[in-house]
Amino acid sequence: MRKLPVLSGGMLFLIIIFTAPSAHGQIFQPDRGPYQFGFGYQYQHYNVLGQKFHDNGYNADFSVHVVDWITGASLRLAVAAEGTAVMGFGHTGGTPNLDAKSLFIGGGPHVSIESGSRIEPWLHVLPGLQHFRFTQSSTVGSNSAFGFMAGGGLDFRLNQRVYWRIQADYIGTRFHSSEQSNFSVGSGIVLHF
Repeated sequence: MRKLPVLSGGMLFLIIIFTAPSAHGQIFQPDRGPYQFGFGYQYQHYNVLGQKFHDNGYNADFSVHVVDWITGASLRLAVAAEGTAVMGFGHTGGTPNLDAKSLFIGGGPHVSIESGSRIEPWLHVLPGLQHFRFTQSSTVGSNSAFGFMAGGGLDFRLNQRVYWRIQADYIGTRFHSSEQSNFSVGSGIVLHF
């Protein structure tokens, strides 16, 4: 299971290296820069391992522009490679009231509609690793499994290189040979460079 994060990280690194814009201008570079770094607040609701709980946490993501899939006179459909990490902290409530910590690390495509508008809609699908750590008890403790985030949001331009983001994601997890459906909502800042 430890091979999945290493493989995902390695693939994202190769995508960034081989698709990074060159000085020769071989691929289109957006006016605001080919890279973006985002960070913000994330509220997550989980129903996993026999526990229902919610986390308040932080997210950080990095993406690099890969290609314009469709380009028109007034807009373009841009594809980027995105890597993300989401950390959450909370309690399960009930008896016993366990500390609950979550971590998601993943990477995948990020597709956005870029135009002259101040609002930019986007979607992403990020397979990766989901990890939970609870106060040690007889039934739960530290658990890791495959997970993915799929969702989207809106980026609101504050200036040429700074955007305010709101987003919502479905979080799928697979523990004990069964699928769990979870969700998250969040907001933050995106910097382009």
